[in-house]
Amino acid sequence: MKPCLRFVWPLVVMGFIATCCCFEGARAEDRPQWGQRHSRNMVSNETNLPETFDLKTGENVKWSAPLGGNAYGSPVIASGSVLIGANNSLPRDPRNRGDRGVLLCLNEADGTLRWQLAVPRLVDPESSNRDWPMIGICSPPTVEGNRVYAVTNRFEVVCLDLNGQADGNDGPYQDEGRHMAPSGTPPLEVTAMDADIIWIFDMPGEIGTYTHDSAHSSILLDGPYLYINTCNCVDDTHQVIRRPEAPSLIVLDKATGKLVAKDGERIGPRIFHSTWSSPALGEVADKRLVFFGGGDGICYAFEALKPSAPLGPVATLKRVWRFDSDPTAPKENVHDYWKNRVEGPSTIMGMPVFHDNRVYVTVGGGMFWGKEKVWLKCIDATLSGDITGSGELWSYPLEMHSCSTPSISKGLLFVADTAGKIHCIDAGTGQGYWTHDLGREVWGSTLVADGKVYVGTMRGDFWIFAAEKDKRVLASVRFDDPIASTPVAANGVLYVATLKQLYALK
Repeated sequence: MKPCLRFVWPLVVMGFIATCCCFEGARAEDRPQWGQRHSRNMVSNETNLPETFDLKTGENVKWSAPLGGNAYGSPVIASGSVLIGANNSLPRDPRNRGDRGVLLCLNEADGTLRWQLAVPRLVDPESSNRDWPMIGICSPPTVEGNRVYAVTNRFEVVCLDLNGQADGNDGPYQDEGRHMAPSGTPPLEVTAMDADIIWIFDMPGEIGTYTHDSAHSSILLDGPYLYINTCNCVDDTHQVIRRPEAPSLIVLDKATGKLVAKDGERIGPRIFHSTWSSPALGEVADKRLVFFGGGDGICYAFEALKPSAPLGPVATLKRVWRFDSDPTAPKENVHDYWKNRVEGPSTIMGMPVFHDNRVYVTVGGGMFWGKEKVWLKCIDATLSGDITGSGELWSYPLEMHSCSTPSISKGLLFVADTAGKIHCIDAGTGQGYWTHDLGREVWGSTLVADGKVYVGTMRGDFWIFAAEKDKRVLASVRFDDPIASTPVAANGVLYVATLKQLYALK
C-alpha cells in the first residue's frame, strides 16, 4: 500500500475518523451514526459488554461476517440492521464481479446479508488515485428511520431505503441497474439483494470537488438537513488543489438531496491533503452551532440552519468563530512543505467533539506527508470572531500524528495517536494522567463504554482499559488482521471490524 493511501483510511476511522442518544425512529440502544449524536463524542451508555473474548473458541463471539479486504470503515447499527463499508474481493452477488466499493446491510441478529450497495470505481485514464482500487467504502453511514445517508467511493451522497429493494423500488431515483454497472456496460437487473437508491447528489459534478484516494464523510443529520464535508483534495502530485473554489462543507435537504447551503471560507488553497474531518453540532447559549475541522488546520463554528428556513437560493453558512490551531504555521504555498517532517502546515483529520461548551479536536501535521507535531486542543465554544488568541483553554502535545476523535466521560478524555499511544487526560485542565504503549499505530478512535476504554491497533491488538484516572489494563486480544476502525457498542453488543472481518462480541 502506498503511503498516501495509508493516510486516507485512518480518516475513515477518525477522527477521523465512531450514548445511545439516537435519532427519532431508532431504538434507544441503536448507534445509527458514527459517534454520539450531534456532539460526536466516542462514548456509549451500553452496559454488560465483554471484558474479554476468544476468537478461536468462540467465547463471547455472537457472530462474525466477512468484509473482503481493505475495509477501513466503522459500523452503524439501526432498526435490526448493521451497516458497514466493504470491498468486493469476496463477491456476494455473481453479477457484481470485479472491483467495487460496497456498503453492506447485515442482519443484526446473525450477520447475514440483507442487501448491498455495489458501486463501480471511478474511471480516470490519468490516475487510479481518484478512487483507489480495492478499498472498501470508507464513510460510515447515518440512519434515521428507514433512510440511510452515506457517501460512496465515487464521492456521491446517496439516500437509501433501509429496507433495500424488499419493499419495491422507491423513487424518485429508479436507475439502480445503471448505477451498479461499470461505464460502457449494460445496466444490471435490479434484485432483492440490491440497495434502493432514493436520490443521489454527485459532489464532483454538482459542486466541482476534486477526488483523491477515497471519500471519508460521516454525515451529520440535524432536522431536515444533512451537513457533509466534501473531501475536496489535492491531485496525484500532492502539490496542487485542482478545485480551490469548491466548498469544504455543504448542507443538503435530506428529503430531496437539494443543495441548501455551503461554506464561504475559501479553504481550498490551504488544504494540505484533503477534507476528511466530519462536522459536529452543539448548543451554546441557546444558539445551535456546527463545528467543522478544516483541511487547513482551522476549526470553524457556523450557525446551524433553522429547520423552518425556506428552501431558496443556495445560502452561505454564517461563521460564528474561527480558531487557528497552529497560528505560526505556513498559510501560503502550503504544498511546498510536502514530505517535510519538521515544519509545515497543520490539518484536522479527527472529528471535533462538543462537550460542556468546549470543542476538543486533534490537530497537527498531515500523516505521511507532513510534520510530526500534533496536539489535542481544547477550545472555548462560547466566543465569537477570530478566537485564535483567546479561545484556547489548553493544549496537550501528542507524540505523533493523530486521526482520532476523543472520548470524554466523567471528566476524563481518552485519545490515541499513530505513535501507538493511548492518553488519559483531565478534560477540564488538560493534565495528563497516564499513557500506554499499544505496540503499533492507532488509526481509529477510542470508545468508552461500560466503564471501559476499547481501542484497536494496526497490528491487530485490541486493548481494554478501565476508564479511570489510574491506569489499569483489563485485557489485550490479538485479532488475525489489522484494526483500522473504531469499536462500536449497541444493544449490548460490541462490534469490532478488522480489515477483513466484522465481529459481534457479547
